[in-house]
Amino acid sequence: MKVSQAVSRRASTRAFLDKAVSNELIREILQKASRSPSGGNLQPWRVFVINNKSMNEFLNFQENWHEADTPEYDIYPPKLKEPYRTNRYELGEEMYRLLGIAKDDKEARLNWVMNNFNFFGAPAGLFCYVDKIMGPPQWSDLGMFLQTFMLLAVESGLDTCPQEAWSLRSACVSNFLNVPDNLMLFCGMAIGFKDEHAQVNNLVSQRNHIDEWATFI
Repeated sequence: MKVSQAVSRRASTRAFLDKAVSNELIREILQKASRSPSGGNLQPWRVFVINNKSMNEFLNFQENWHEADTPEYDIYPPKLKEPYRTNRYELGEEMYRLLGIAKDDKEARLNWVMNNFNFFGAPAGLFCYVDKIMGPPQWSDLGMFLQTFMLLAVESGLDTCPQEAWSLRSACVSNFLNVPDNLMLFCGMAIGFKDEHAQVNNLVSQRNHIDEWATFI
């Protein structure tokens, strides 16, 4: 598979088959992904994988978690300006259209959002952490590492969904994983095999034309 094919094929999958993924395959992809760029070779990513038995244990643990969770960062800026606001809005509306959820059906929309917290039915998932001493440059390293992992997953026949929504449940996740206090949860990621028959997986996010964001001097 060419890199361009993997980039085109990769998408945020939101419905997965009930089909197991081996820890050995995930480990192999993670090892390859560690060759992604890292300023000063800090390699700031810290990854925790849940799969099979540990996935079930985590979902049960989460269901019984009743303590407050305080996000350690804003997923989106509080007041999005254009064109960012429209980009986000249009993607959400297209997703709900595919799901057949009306604009005024707030309960159904909320119920759908909650699917984030079961990894959209994926059999495996990972949580990516970063040391709290790290700054924005190292956060960008996380993004490059995660993108590399997702492209390699495509090459291996897997599908993924990166999920910053897990930052909303950082205390629950960290408690289950017994993560040291110096680490902060950046995101989770669902890992599995895409359900080709799920309507939501037909969602294709649109990209702005290159002339809107690139300037050649």
